[in-house]
Amino acid sequence: MTATHEPAVALGPQPAPHATPRRRPLIARAAAELLGTAALVAVVVGSGIQATELTGDVGLQLLANSLATVFGLGVLILLLGPVSGAHFNPVVTLAEWFTARRGGTGVTLREAAVYVTAQTVGAIGGTVLADAMFAKPLVEWSTHDRSAGHLLLGEVVATAGLVLLVFGLARTDQLRHAPVAVASYIGAAYWFTSSTSFANPAVTIGRAFTDTFAGIAPGSVAGFIGMQIIGGMVGLGLVALLFHPGRTADADPAV
Repeated sequence: MTATHEPAVALGPQPAPHATPRRRPLIARAAAELLGTAALVAVVVGSGIQATELTGDVGLQLLANSLATVFGLGVLILLLGPVSGAHFNPVVTLAEWFTARRGGTGVTLREAAVYVTAQTVGAIGGTVLADAMFAKPLVEWSTHDRSAGHLLLGEVVATAGLVLLVFGLARTDQLRHAPVAVASYIGAAYWFTSSTSFANPAVTIGRAFTDTFAGIAPGSVAGFIGMQIIGGMVGLGLVALLFHPGRTADADPAV
């Protein structure tokens, strides 16, 4: 759901202080995005199923779901950030591509297309895996309607905040804090946004494949994705307003 710099390798010859870390092959990065997004969605959907089986209190269900997501996302960013940047989110990928077009460093259009495809396939696979682990139908379209206007506004806010955080950390050279910062933000956004902060088109699509606690009705998917894209644009606008892009253009969140 975010992106991180690749850390210097602790063993063996060290690069020059300002050397650009070597990028992994695209196939490895795509695999990391697929695996990471699948694991993230499996955490979200699986913890939602587990929570509803353990308690009938909706507040406790959401608390369990959000805590599992926070811990799972932080671990995934820490583990896979050095490989692909740990985007796990088409909005973050497309925002990085856009900033690269404007003079920053980041993914190319071809790489962005591969990332987004991997993320979407991974999200669907993660949903199917979670359903399988809890003996649910592998594919069952959600009946959880999320088309109300206030929920759509929540997605704009959640996604704008996420993009502002990720690219703000990049512009201020603080991406080393991304595992904690991004996971913490998503955990908070579960509670302060009306939509419980999907903030991710791939995850939104994946969650349409399960009629469980974390599901979203297929008819609500397009609206959520549209608002997430708008939120991403708002987030980039805030980054441009708050952080001078010309001075630190090379700090965009690319591996």
